[in-house]
Amino acid sequence: MTIRYDAGGLRAFAKSLLEKMDLPSERAAVVADILVEGDLMGHTTHGLQLLASYLKELDQGGMAVSGEAKVLQDRGAAVSWDGEYLPGPWLVTRAMELAFERIAGAHPVVTVVIRRSHHIACLQAYLKRATDLGHVILLMSSDPSCGSVTPHGGCTPLYTPNPIAAGFPTDGEPILIDISTSTTTNGMTQRLYDAGQRLSNDWLIDNQGRSSSDPAVLFTDPPGAILPLGGLESGHKGFALGLLVEALTASLGGFGRADGPKRWGASVFLQIIDPAAFGGLANFKRESGWLAAACRNAAGLPGGSGVRLPGQRGLALRREYLANGVELAATIMPLLEPWAGKLGVALPSAV
Repeated sequence: MTIRYDAGGLRAFAKSLLEKMDLPSERAAVVADILVEGDLMGHTTHGLQLLASYLKELDQGGMAVSGEAKVLQDRGAAVSWDGEYLPGPWLVTRAMELAFERIAGAHPVVTVVIRRSHHIACLQAYLKRATDLGHVILLMSSDPSCGSVTPHGGCTPLYTPNPIAAGFPTDGEPILIDISTSTTTNGMTQRLYDAGQRLSNDWLIDNQGRSSSDPAVLFTDPPGAILPLGGLESGHKGFALGLLVEALTASLGGFGRADGPKRWGASVFLQIIDPAAFGGLANFKRESGWLAAACRNAAGLPGGSGVRLPGQRGLALRREYLANGVELAATIMPLLEPWAGKLGVALPSAV
């Protein structure tokens, strides 16, 4: 039986749990909003599934609740922060707000890098905030404290799935891209491992160099790894993109794997671009809209459903979930029920 929840009720529930862990109300609201937005867009491993882990981090001091990001450099269009392990969604939205302010002023392109942020959740959850204003957004993250993805040609876990997200407006719906540079994610492999299930394809490699669909290969001693995007055949492409993300996040921020951090966190690259300062917003939308329409109208494969643009499914889900309630993955509420009981927060009612 499918259980659905009102999106506003889920936000209030998540916000209350975070507040009970001493996260200030404004910051708790931002984190709750980004997590629920992830579920609204269909990212079931990077929405409220993360909340139990965030609460544990708050409980154990891994996520900071107070203070501000430390400004390392500020050259107007180029900004570098030390996030001090403050909540990632709050830091990223603050960085976006700063970029929007400066784009409205003297800088048509603003880049913010953040080192030592806490985890930033679903990257696609941020994109519409920029495209609604007619801006282009690039967002990437890595976690220098751990490794689960192997370089192409190897079988040793070395770096993280390193997602690349981008959003840009068209003359209709925006294009919202959010892809990992690996074949799958840590969240998905952990969920399937806990459930005793397998992936649909051999997207992993064991410690002997054999491809596998069994998440258990990631938990051996020594562990196996997630393959780069493209798998065994074309993984050199995903590997190259993963290295690019490392360069723009950790290297550009001046803190990463070479420092040997042990604390769960994120290195973040954010760039906001104002098309009005280049060929003009109207021309940008005309061109991007033409290409989007041409893709949608391209001949489809026999028996297929045709071309689907990045973000199209997520935006459709978001509309449907806002109207009829959010369908959470079955694993999510059982993770949060113990926290709700411990903190005295009522569970959200089903719709």
